[in-house]
Amino acid sequence: MDDPDPRLSSVPTQAVPSAPSGPSDWTDPTEIGPYRIKSRLGEGGMGVVYLAEQVEPVRRRVAIKLIKPGMDSRQVVARFDAERQALAMMDHAHVARVYEAGTTDRGLPYFVMEYVPGVSITEHCDQNKWSLEDRLKLFVDVCDAVQHAHQKGIIHRDLKPSNILVAYHDGEPAVKVIDFGVAKAIDRELTERSVFTHHGALIGTPEYMSPEQAEMGPQGIDTRSDVYSLGVVLYELLTGTLPFDSTSLRAAGLAEIHRIIREVDPPKPSTRLSSATRPSDAARRGSDATARARRTDARSLERRLRSDLDWIVMHCLEKDRSRRYDSASELAEDVKRFLRNE
Repeated sequence: MDDPDPRLSSVPTQAVPSAPSGPSDWTDPTEIGPYRIKSRLGEGGMGVVYLAEQVEPVRRRVAIKLIKPGMDSRQVVARFDAERQALAMMDHAHVARVYEAGTTDRGLPYFVMEYVPGVSITEHCDQNKWSLEDRLKLFVDVCDAVQHAHQKGIIHRDLKPSNILVAYHDGEPAVKVIDFGVAKAIDRELTERSVFTHHGALIGTPEYMSPEQAEMGPQGIDTRSDVYSLGVVLYELLTGTLPFDSTSLRAAGLAEIHRIIREVDPPKPSTRLSSATRPSDAARRGSDATARARRTDARSLERRLRSDLDWIVMHCLEKDRSRRYDSASELAEDVKRFLRNE
């Protein structure tokens, strides 16, 4: 399941054994370097995230990610270093910034990053009943952020709504892509330590994972794996549902999760919406609620999705990555062409 706080890496509990807990006498620090700890934001398998206040040389709120006590193994420290380096390499308005990094008095690595007081992109759009057009415009900004990461040689590998936050800046909503904790360098080692994926361990979140990422084959992954994940996010923004039902997928064994992701074709967004309008009153009510959250009705939403938007989403979700968009920027250009009625 997803970590309690979106700033934490997410790894399916079925696929990876739970991490050992820290020492029983551990208590949250009151200070880390020049930062005063205000509260704990969340905890994942690898780290703890705190809301902190910086006093000097500037006064601001920050998020501090700290390696969990007892988790400073070679592999975990390597993943932590990779996240720190990945974020430090990027400078984009829609990517959470890293300010500095260091180690505590107890030798635990930490890094200080921009605090994003926002909610997930799907939650923001649904709460504010954003239209299809507004959702697509926000999605283009996400594609721009991912493209920037790719140009820096970084694949995110865990793109999902909880890692795409929306916060207000100067009164306007703005997206921030966070958590490069499972990021992979395309053409360079991020740190001196090698980052390995154990055999049989899925790194990422199954619902948003590309077939090649699930397969863990010798060919590895490239930027088109993130394009697949962007397609899943777009599917969810448009329909309010996932290509593969989360409950059913996570109830399956690891081998079945692999098979579904690699072999089963999900329905087109318009098909998913139309099938939801027919079988039962409950399904029809759910479909109507989805449409209202997009300021339209179910039949009109289905018509809008059919053809162009169906094609854009399914082009992202091709099993064969050579048939997907080559880049996040190509995906963004098609979305913009749709918005321009081209």
